Amino acid sequence: MRTQRLHVSAAFNAKPKVAMSRFEPGTSISYEKLHENIDIVRKRLNRPLTLSEKIVYGHLDDPVGQDIARGRTYLRLRPDRVAMQDATAQMAMLQFISSGLPKVAVPSTIHCDHLIEAQIGGVEDLKRAKEVNQEVYNFLATAGAKYGVGFWKPGSGIIHQIILENYAYPGVLLIGTDSHTPNGGGLGSICIGVGGADAVDVMAGIPWELKCPNVIGVKLTGSLSGWTSPKDVILKVAGILTVKGGTGAIVEYHGPGVDSISCTGMATICNMGAEIGATTSVFPYNHRMKTYLNKTGRADIAALADEHKDDLVPDKGCKYDQVIEINLSELKPHINGPFTPDLAHPVSEIGAVAEKNGWPLEVKVGLIGSCTNSSYEDMGRAASLAKQALDKGLKCKAAFTVTPGSEQIRATIERDGFSKILRDVGGVVLANACGPCIGQWDRKDVKMGEKNTIVTSYNRNFTSRNDANPATHAFVTSPEIVTALAIAGTLKFDPETDYLTAANGEKFKLEPPNGDELPARDFDPGQDTYQHPPAESGSVMVDVSPTSTRLQLLEPFDKWNGKDLEDLQVLIKVKGKCTTDHISAAGPWLKFRGHLDNISNNMLIGAINIENDAVNKIKNRLTGEYGGVPDVARHYKANGLSWVVVGDDNYGEGSSREHAALEPRHLGGRVILVKSFARIHETNLKKQGMLPLTFTDPTDYDKIRPDDKISITGLATFAPGKPLKGVVKHGDGSQDIITLNHTFNENQVEWFHAGSALNRMKELQ
Repeated sequence: MRTQRLHVSAAFNAKPKVAMSRFEPGTSISYEKLHENIDIVRKRLNRPLTLSEKIVYGHLDDPVGQDIARGRTYLRLRPDRVAMQDATAQMAMLQFISSGLPKVAVPSTIHCDHLIEAQIGGVEDLKRAKEVNQEVYNFLATAGAKYGVGFWKPGSGIIHQIILENYAYPGVLLIGTDSHTPNGGGLGSICIGVGGADAVDVMAGIPWELKCPNVIGVKLTGSLSGWTSPKDVILKVAGILTVKGGTGAIVEYHGPGVDSISCTGMATICNMGAEIGATTSVFPYNHRMKTYLNKTGRADIAALADEHKDDLVPDKGCKYDQVIEINLSELKPHINGPFTPDLAHPVSEIGAVAEKNGWPLEVKVGLIGSCTNSSYEDMGRAASLAKQALDKGLKCKAAFTVTPGSEQIRATIERDGFSKILRDVGGVVLANACGPCIGQWDRKDVKMGEKNTIVTSYNRNFTSRNDANPATHAFVTSPEIVTALAIAGTLKFDPETDYLTAANGEKFKLEPPNGDELPARDFDPGQDTYQHPPAESGSVMVDVSPTSTRLQLLEPFDKWNGKDLEDLQVLIKVKGKCTTDHISAAGPWLKFRGHLDNISNNMLIGAINIENDAVNKIKNRLTGEYGGVPDVARHYKANGLSWVVVGDDNYGEGSSREHAALEPRHLGGRVILVKSFARIHETNLKKQGMLPLTFTDPTDYDKIRPDDKISITGLATFAPGKPLKGVVKHGDGSQDIITLNHTFNENQVEWFHAGSALNRMKELQ
């Protein structure tokens, strides 16, 4: 097979006439190397491969010698690219600076999308964000320039939309410091969310470790039509698999129904796959992806993908660990929630379910956009419904917000009239950023604690997620259903069967939404918001003021002292769901993401204490007084008392934020002991020198009392596959001996010994 290698270079400082990729000089796409590795592994395993196996195994550091067993072995991989959003990039770049390396080893980018708070509207909110976050943006821009990282300025758009428009392509392996990085699977990519320390490994040129994923196959038959959208596919899958059903697996969509879904629709499905705990999700290369590549200025990549299509689709006869089949022709519109993204309901039933459960029927706010649903097609379909309402003299009964996914989308829907229609129906167009999806929402229409309902086209709806109000009932659905419910103003409205009343008193039904997959006149790229790193960066200075409240250089964590961990105080025994939002809240805390000590003041303030069913109220066992979780942890640390957190199932689900691992380590924690972990959080804890352990017998959770002390024994012979012992010492003098499992491999054991993965990296230099 002859070499097929595409070298991409461009005038990066010039504003493109059409949408184009911003590739760094020297970036190359080699399908030959991918094919060579796939061929080696297929012969070794002597079986057909799934698509995800082809792409993952095609990026093995050592395809000849790597031990490969789904769900068991750790793979050493060579990702092609790294992407970081601004909230996580701060800590990732601080860690990279600490490594002492002069430049990143792979193409990497920073995307400013998380720090822009929705308050008034896009223009005003962006201006305010630039002023408020000037210190952080300057740090990221100069750090990017210094170390060879591309910088997408505030206003560029949401990281995952930018990746889809510019960097994702069939067969690429990309890691991103955000849990919704799997969005790129809509373009045939394996895109995986990680913590910042993982990104540092890849940027440092170190092979990246991933536990060999299982593969869940979702066979799609039939075709989408009417009110049913791509979002309904993943809402249905979430209802089937639950928030932890995809843990340790890649979800691979296949079957004849795939071709009825647009490329951006496939991205929507992959994006929200993060809510089922999946490592990532992916679709096979097809003509919808080719069309999208052509429309986004990457016809050359599409031509190469066509030539190598056999490597970009699953082998015939490949085997999945689990198969789900969904007939798209029979799939009905869904709405999931409240408080968890896997509580699935058909839209036709949500009104009755809400009445039965006492959920507020009035829709206070409808919010469309986000990294999950902000494509041209999404906006067009929502606008088609808004236009019908306007033609009948109606506006939205609920407040209505619109978040474009990128500057390119914003400029294009403005040019094509969608924005005007959405504003005319009552909408407010927000900045091209995450906004309310991640809690960056200065909401004024309800009081804190006031019970209310919102509907969004977002991906995640945990308690307090969007507006910090624990009484807000947030439901996740498609942009078209959000728009219909915002017009009707109530959950008790099924647009397929129910009627609205026009201004003249006439009863009418909304016609099913329609919208073009891609703009007929190509995309309008809008403002040029990309900063390419200079070829020479010796004169670039990266300053971090020692008095800054927002940025703080890192000090290395202490190494393991060679002894067992004796008499760790239980800091808090957590009751029920504990996401990374509970462990390290976002919203107003985002401003401290670059300052470890300051952001540690939010550690576990959202977790429920089993002792009193309260949040952020635990007993200080040294003083006998109650205090906030971070305050008690700091007091223990100051008095030389290390501690342990005890938790429930799927601990650390949700966002990839590594602060949820950094904060416990910084405040004196040593062990997180739970029934089960979410993948990214478990890895993040290992990276920071923590011990994430699980009960061999989940009922042992019940044996631990909030005032216990726990010793972890067996660390002198700590090794892969070898359980540790926990000695649980109760206040009455009695003890329980429990067996504790872990998933450390040999390299990760060395992280523990060194005190962190970053410490280990320095040891090896």
